[in-house]
Amino acid sequence: MRFSAVSSAACLLSSFVSGSAAVAESALVQTSTGSKITPKVFIISMFDPEAEVWWNIPEFNLLAKNVTVPGFSPLFPDAHCTADGSICQLITGEAEINAAVTLTSLIRSGLFDLRETYFLIGGIGGINPELGTTGSVTFARYAIQVALQYEFDAREKPENFSTGYFPQDAQAPNQYPGSIYGTEVFEVNDALRQIAIGFASKASLNDSATAATYRANYAKSALYAAGAAKPGIVACDVATSDVYFSGTLLSEAFGNYTKLVTNGTGQYCNTAQEDNATLEAMVRGAASGLLDFARIIIMRTASDFDRPPPGSTALFNLVYAEQGGFQPAVQNIYRAGVKIVEGIIDGWEATFSKGINATNYVGDIFGTLGGTPDFGPGSKFNNAPAKVQKRGMSRRWGPSMKIGS
Repeated sequence: MRFSAVSSAACLLSSFVSGSAAVAESALVQTSTGSKITPKVFIISMFDPEAEVWWNIPEFNLLAKNVTVPGFSPLFPDAHCTADGSICQLITGEAEINAAVTLTSLIRSGLFDLRETYFLIGGIGGINPELGTTGSVTFARYAIQVALQYEFDAREKPENFSTGYFPQDAQAPNQYPGSIYGTEVFEVNDALRQIAIGFASKASLNDSATAATYRANYAKSALYAAGAAKPGIVACDVATSDVYFSGTLLSEAFGNYTKLVTNGTGQYCNTAQEDNATLEAMVRGAASGLLDFARIIIMRTASDFDRPPPGSTALFNLVYAEQGGFQPAVQNIYRAGVKIVEGIIDGWEATFSKGINATNYVGDIFGTLGGTPDFGPGSKFNNAPAKVQKRGMSRRWGPSMKIGS
């Protein structure tokens, strides 16, 4: 997320490990009288405003059933569901660790049957004015963990480096990383993404006069024509970083890295602090047969620009500018997202219960779920799904591809 007014607690991991007897008992009591909850759609929010925009809406009541899930953030301990359990929501807490622990807790809780569930990641983020503007709704095919690199302070970088960031086990920013951890890139179902775009395109998007005034500054450069335009629906990709980065140089560097690690296919346009962590937990759940990774939609609405307009500074753009994009972005999570939720629910029997066939590769950079990644050095598992096995620290991915550090 971007522009948070809430600071997440740092004790989520200890909550997952220890939990309290009362929390565990609460979860058991709420599910002891029936079978597992089987959502058709699960909305993933990251912090309060992203979640609350879904509450008290006319289409459905997410607060009809609250289920305490051991391991969830102490700030957001419950999953919220409609009375029939067909639509649910959770709040991960902000940044990568919170997202990974919360999703792992959900998947492994035993309280939900998620094997046919569609997941709508619905959050706000920064926008690249080369591709979109504040208030826009973006849908990603790729999620890229852009800060998983080496880094020099920019004052100490080599003169021939365009940025202080460069890939791990590489010697320059334009070289593919030689050390792969497995969370660098994820790819989701593009056919499902196109369906989601179609549903969202029916929405009337929110905007503000303040946002319109600020975005007009981007009209000074033809490169930023999209930044000066009205909000719309954009197909482009999301960059994950715990660091809330801002400015032209970093944004351009991460855009270049996105191209590099997706073999030229990805287009960076939106920032996030959680998505790769969320997706890694979901890959591991899918590898265990607990969910379908081909049923994930990544939707981010644009709350602020990732770089300043011509003639301004990175500091002013980030700290002082009245960009006016926060409220429209939050509203458009609901306005676009509800069209997707309703589309899936209404078309369940005819289309969605059986799944949407992916015509592209779906999964992580390792090829954990099988198939051949169309980015990176290829499958770690000979194009077959990974099998659980005990692996030594000396395992290597080719002559120079190191797993981990």
